[in-house]
Amino acid sequence: MESRQLNEDLNNETSNDSNCDVYICRNTAKFLFPIFYLVVFLVGIFGNVLVIYITFQKQQKVNSTSLYLINLAVSDTLFALALPGRITYYIREFDWPFGDLMCRVTTVIFYTNTYVGIAIMTCISIDRYLAMVHPHRLTKLRRVEVVKIICGLVWFLVFCQTAPLLLKEMVRTVDGKETCMEYFNFEASPKLPYLLLLACTISYCIPLGVILCCYTNINLKLFKSAKHNPITSRSGRNKRATNIILLILITFVLCFSPYHINIMQFMIRKIYYQPTCEELKAFKMSLQVTVSIMNMNCCLDPIIYFFAVKSYKQKLMSLFKTYISTSTFSSKTPSDSSSIS
Repeated sequence: MESRQLNEDLNNETSNDSNCDVYICRNTAKFLFPIFYLVVFLVGIFGNVLVIYITFQKQQKVNSTSLYLINLAVSDTLFALALPGRITYYIREFDWPFGDLMCRVTTVIFYTNTYVGIAIMTCISIDRYLAMVHPHRLTKLRRVEVVKIICGLVWFLVFCQTAPLLLKEMVRTVDGKETCMEYFNFEASPKLPYLLLLACTISYCIPLGVILCCYTNINLKLFKSAKHNPITSRSGRNKRATNIILLILITFVLCFSPYHINIMQFMIRKIYYQPTCEELKAFKMSLQVTVSIMNMNCCLDPIIYFFAVKSYKQKLMSLFKTYISTSTFSSKTPSDSSSIS
């Protein structure tokens, strides 16, 4: 009897969802999102490729922090390369022309970048915490060889979590258009709200707590050190350590919080009652906005690298100075040659 009632409720939910047109912002999305994602694509590709290029240009010495940040840059570059498909999707008003397989691949790239980024940011915070608060403990965890293994494990574990999406049909026909990577394409399972709440707790709430804890403890350590020796509080190394985690915390809260909070509040409501069509429309619109904000992380990560790695900042400034001086010289050369003639 209970199973029969459950099936009836699921059928009612499915029919309600299918009768509700949540794609109410097609015209706005057609212009707004392609422009936004084009900017994210250009900035993300330029910033992250520049990080990788400068890092490996002269094979500089790589420490634990820079190695984590290189993995972050690689993840962001892969994500940015998948954005042209998303831009096309919005230009065609939520219509995916590349088939189900490419939709699955894009979905895996999207979620892999998101959660590799979160995991790497958490690792950097722990790395800085160990370096500043416990410099003589667990030093093995900060060795480059060990960090390489940790990064490999992060990629492997995140891919194991996202790889099952390759086996799931991602494209769904709505009003003659092939929608891709939409939340409403996943709604078949009654356990989905519980699974998403668990995923948000593990992949967002716990990392946020760890980063906050690391940032707080580092600042407490520096505050205590400043009392005994004011000179150490003004050292560049200490400032750089706090700036790194502060930038990570700001990026984490700014990019990842709106999306995960939005998902969690909707899933909690969905456990207790079936949302109305108006609520589904509002959720769809908020999801588009929060996903866009989350995707900005691939533009902000190079900024973290700029302030975290001193040698990168020096090489980047040197590169721009060389470029500006070369451009100035080349622009002056024709006028000089004409005056000589």
